[in-house]
Amino acid sequence: MSTIIVIGAGMGGMTAAARLAVKGHKVTVLERAAFAGGKVGRHERDGFIFDTGPSLLTLPQVYRDFFNKTGKPIENVLNIVELEPAFAYQWADGSRAVLPGADTARCADALGDALGGAAASEWRTLMARAADMWGLTRRDFMEAPLQGLKPLLRLAMNPRNIRTIAPMTSLRALGQRSFSDSRLVTLLDRYATYTGSDPRHAPAALATIPYIEQTFGAHHIAGGLRHLADQVYHRARERGVSFEFNCSVQRITTSHGSVTGVLTTDGRHIAADKVIANADAGTVANELLRGEESTIAARLNKRSSSLAGFCIYAAVDAVLPEVAHHNVWFCDNYDHEFDSVFAVGRQRGLAQPVPDPTIYACVPQDASMAPVGSQAWFILINAAPHGHGAHQVNWDAPGLAQAYAENVLTRLAQRGVDIRPHLRWMHISTPADLERSTASPGGAIYGTASHGPRSAFTRPANQTSVRGLYLVGGSAHPGGGLPLVGMSGAIVAELIGRANKSD
Repeated sequence: MSTIIVIGAGMGGMTAAARLAVKGHKVTVLERAAFAGGKVGRHERDGFIFDTGPSLLTLPQVYRDFFNKTGKPIENVLNIVELEPAFAYQWADGSRAVLPGADTARCADALGDALGGAAASEWRTLMARAADMWGLTRRDFMEAPLQGLKPLLRLAMNPRNIRTIAPMTSLRALGQRSFSDSRLVTLLDRYATYTGSDPRHAPAALATIPYIEQTFGAHHIAGGLRHLADQVYHRARERGVSFEFNCSVQRITTSHGSVTGVLTTDGRHIAADKVIANADAGTVANELLRGEESTIAARLNKRSSSLAGFCIYAAVDAVLPEVAHHNVWFCDNYDHEFDSVFAVGRQRGLAQPVPDPTIYACVPQDASMAPVGSQAWFILINAAPHGHGAHQVNWDAPGLAQAYAENVLTRLAQRGVDIRPHLRWMHISTPADLERSTASPGGAIYGTASHGPRSAFTRPANQTSVRGLYLVGGSAHPGGGLPLVGMSGAIVAELIGRANKSD
């Protein structure tokens, strides 16, 4: 059995650690922060509770599998609530659709009722195609180790499969071909942001995201999603995983192309047979390995950073009507929003805060997360990463965060929902704050954006060319978001199991 160091106590690192400990490996997790969970955070004040990271759980079976493989079922420790309704969408023209939970047919009917025309039939047709996309990619790609372009080449052996996946088509182009109503194009565009990407450059295969959401349901963890991170941490501890907090890794040490352990910032060398890096893949390549893993570094340094997020945690002393658990108020010009964030089009080379952004708000329909008669509003705005480069915004500029938060609330009021008269207080978190709290470069939530036809097939692989070094988490295969990060933990555990059998 191996001695394994995991760098980072995010969801990917902890799920891999627990799975490996069950197999008898000696696993130690080193975490720079004082707590586990990574981006799955929590903010509490005056009885208001906010999830500061993911606010939606899809594909809960990923974590059901984790808990089943490591001990008692997830239902023994968490209350998973399927949301009904799941989402409320409002477009710039004032039209509004409230979508139910699981059931693509009911979602199509809701869109038809709200938008009229051919909306229902066109959405059903696209979701049928997305189901085929999911069937073609799930087991051989999403849940398996990355094999470069091999999965795409295998798909290419059947021309029908290639037509289904449409690898050379963007999500935006797929929407324009599929829908006669521009509002449905906008709705589909939004799912590119689930991977921190621009729909004009993200692959059409991201149509699987709404299919998954509407087929398997949108879920909430009673008390907040932070409880999921807490229970994954407790499960890892129960299985014998050791955790050391407030411990930063300075370097991954190697010898003759194989890992030998890690060097901490306090000068300790901790030996290990295997190292799992639950850190941004670019940070691993450029800093922890200092360029030794040049393949990762060269590839990632050419890719755009993913979206970051500007967040407002608002304590609202009222229960506003017609607000769902998840809400989206679309802006009038989505292209201008993506131009501003990614510094393209009219904003080429100069990123800026989006003047009139799409506004997402999670308002948990959970009595345990706000005082009686109140609501805890988590508001998220697509934003450029923090920094001083052309494609970044200096979110630490004096007065910027407060002024932008006030602009967001004004825009929300203009769209018919004014929380300002009921606002007890608000807490602001910028991409700069996320960078400081999670060591995510620039506060980019998903590492790099999924742009280009081969983006999904060229993410950093879980098994690197440095023997014994593995990558896990949102910046590696298969991608960001709670389900995919959980899948990456399972993939890495399986890869290490195979490696030990072959040694």
